[in-house]
Amino acid sequence: MLADEPYLAGDPELVADRHRTRLLCDRLNATGNADLSARDAVIGELLGSIGDQTEVLSPFHCDYGYQITIGARSFINFGAVILDSASVRIGDDVQIGPGAQLITPTHPLDAAQRRTGLELASPIVLGDDVWLAARVTVLPGVTVGDGAVIGAGSVVTRDMPARHLCFGSPCRAIRPI
Repeated sequence: MLADEPYLAGDPELVADRHRTRLLCDRLNATGNADLSARDAVIGELLGSIGDQTEVLSPFHCDYGYQITIGARSFINFGAVILDSASVRIGDDVQIGPGAQLITPTHPLDAAQRRTGLELASPIVLGDDVWLAARVTVLPGVTVGDGAVIGAGSVVTRDMPARHLCFGSPCRAIRPI
């Protein structure tokens, strides 16, 4: 999985990692959003890295945590879900709206192949100064360029250019900003 190759999600080591992460997410989500020191301690255990003055509101859910890096002064609103079977890199000064989903894993299209349990994951990158509005979904392998704004409810299936207003399902670049 870490080598960006097909993996078995049911591998005992991965199952143990996800269990650890669920316990940490439970602790985080049980801690009040105003209790910053307690939240910072849990987030420090949960994520790969987090920059100064970054805030992650509960509820928050992820698969592994250690594959997520978040830059400085970023904000993740209520109800974010990050499925981080591959790396998720969130830049500085990023705003992520409520209910956003960053999804790195994918499954085979063929049902017989899906039954094998093999999955593949591709990294997601959000550049600096990106704004994902409410309920945006970013799919595997997508890079959103610096300063891009992704409109509410968009499904981002491919890379989006820097400093553009983008929206739709599938998301497309509308105009420079």
